[in-house]
Amino acid sequence: MSQSIHFTKGHGTGNDFVLFADPDGTVELTPSQIAAIADRHFGVGGDGVIRAVRSRHLPEGAAALAEDESAEWFMDYHNADGSPAEMCGNGIRVFARFLIDNGLVELADGDTLSVGTRSGVRDLQRNLSGFQVDLGRWSLDGGEPLVRARNLPVARPGLGINVGNPHVVVALASEEELASADLSYIPHLDPEPTDGANVEFVVPLEPLVKDGVGRIRMRVHERGSGETLSCGTGAVAAALATRHWAGRGAPNQWIVHVPGGTVGVRMFLTEDGEHVSLSGPAELVFEGELAV
Repeated sequence: MSQSIHFTKGHGTGNDFVLFADPDGTVELTPSQIAAIADRHFGVGGDGVIRAVRSRHLPEGAAALAEDESAEWFMDYHNADGSPAEMCGNGIRVFARFLIDNGLVELADGDTLSVGTRSGVRDLQRNLSGFQVDLGRWSLDGGEPLVRARNLPVARPGLGINVGNPHVVVALASEEELASADLSYIPHLDPEPTDGANVEFVVPLEPLVKDGVGRIRMRVHERGSGETLSCGTGAVAAALATRHWAGRGAPNQWIVHVPGGTVGVRMFLTEDGEHVSLSGPAELVFEGELAV
């Protein structure tokens, strides 16, 4: 039996999503239905699909509430192929905009919005660029696999970084090399991570550091979605990797240029270790009704 959902299309620096509210957790879409919604030719089109559901109505949400009882809402995020993902840095900012604009939450300046995700609770605040999200602790997790990408003549060493979801970051020598990579094909990782990984290709700007802020340019292939105009957690991983390679004295604040715009990354110490945050815009574009 078909049903109709009211959806909203939104994006963060061109990383676009189809969002819908399901407060009581009654809408269960199959991976094939999600993939059909995300299809850019026969569906609404997007890099992912996000369901806004109250945390108490699903098992992953119960874990979020156990971590932080204020995490009323859960970001149920799926990639464009229908596969679930742990976290999405651009998506969670658009999710916050969606909740606020639909009157589901209120967020005054200086207040914090706690959102449940499959990688734990994440806290957001408004800022001048849109929203800032604390992505929590990060780790050098994933080794240094060799990465092969179409139109890059030799395999390159990558650096595995986990910021709630897995990434492998690859440094390239020039803007021309970055532009030449054909990311319509899935990069090959050796060894291949068990759960796959997003792969970021990065070049430094000249100079790398200006006014105390690091500057890089990035392209990304997201597992389950292909090349996207932006990846929030990927931008964070790229900044962390570049700081790691730059060594002592590298800054803790970075600007990351992606095909869809610019995001900000900041590393900062907390009681439980170093956290990393992502800042950037979040825009809602249009609404509609969709039979699923």
